[in-house]
Amino acid sequence: MSDNDEIQLFRDMVLRFLEQEIIPHYDDWEANHHTPREVWKTMGQAGLLLVDLPEEYGTAGANFSVAQMIQEEMCRLGLHALATGYNIHANIVAPYILNIGTDEQKQYWLPKMASGDVLTALAMTEPGAGSDVAAMRTTAERDGDNYILNGSKTFITNGNMADMIIVTAKTDSTAGAKGISLFLVDTSLPGFSTGNPIHKIGQHSSDTAELFFEDMRIPTDALLGAEGQGFVYLMQELPRERLGCAIQAIGHAQGALDLTVEYVTDRKAFGQRIGQFQNTRFKLAECQTELEMCRALFEKHMEKFARDEMTVIDAAMLKLAATEMQLKMVNECLQLFGGYGYTDEYPISRFYRDARVQTIYAGSSEIMKEVIARGILGR
Repeated sequence: MSDNDEIQLFRDMVLRFLEQEIIPHYDDWEANHHTPREVWKTMGQAGLLLVDLPEEYGTAGANFSVAQMIQEEMCRLGLHALATGYNIHANIVAPYILNIGTDEQKQYWLPKMASGDVLTALAMTEPGAGSDVAAMRTTAERDGDNYILNGSKTFITNGNMADMIIVTAKTDSTAGAKGISLFLVDTSLPGFSTGNPIHKIGQHSSDTAELFFEDMRIPTDALLGAEGQGFVYLMQELPRERLGCAIQAIGHAQGALDLTVEYVTDRKAFGQRIGQFQNTRFKLAECQTELEMCRALFEKHMEKFARDEMTVIDAAMLKLAATEMQLKMVNECLQLFGGYGYTDEYPISRFYRDARVQTIYAGSSEIMKEVIARGILGR
């Protein structure tokens, strides 16, 4: 079976799953600002979690392109909040464990993650440290066979429901970025708590949390990778993380364009369809062109990633281009809906709200520009 055949086979299955298990309930989840925990088990049972990891962990053993396609289809259908949680669990946390973890850690966590019995999160951002990871204040101090974890994190996707969280913490407070380590934190242990769910402008049904660690004892075998190498690992995993952000942007923009084409084809004003006005036609032409340019850039970097040649600078350029395109395009699409686009009745309004965070999380556009500029100037 070719890669394209495999992707099409999975796409058909994914679309059936989303249409039967997710879309009928999604408006209620958005209204309640909550996605039920059982959804993750349902996705696990359908074989949609960790699809590109080795089959020994109970996964499909598919190509990485399949994992990207799942996110693209979720976003194209307007399920951006679900895609964000999926990206964290299946596309970010799982590879960290696969690439850095011990055999024991992989055997213990990955099968449970693939089945949906364990939901995961990644905790980096703190109230006073976002993109500046080296400024974090959460600490993990060695005490015999344990580390004692103290601190807090915020804006953590999947945080309230997560059974395990990769937590970044300082194991050497004097070493800056070189003093950061990663830990697989079991949230059932004493000393862990969460605040009230964080309500946001968009992606309402995405579980976003504050986390607190108070004298939390975690075993030394919860250390992920080597002590003090956390920042290095974060940089190593950035290309895959930002590929996920980019495909979400592309899928979401495509979905907004699809909705808009349908609307302007039917809606009339001044005796003709909106799609017959030159301004509408030119706006759609610009949107389609910018979308295809970003898709070409994405495909280029997917090929580089497959060859293990994608750099942090590549990831920054892709993330910057795709998410800025997404915001611009969804804004243009909503404008063509006129007043109806500003109502909850029309899905384009949710596309508009959900897109806004894409240029902020996983590294803001400003940080992406700084990373790119350093690559150009050498500093």
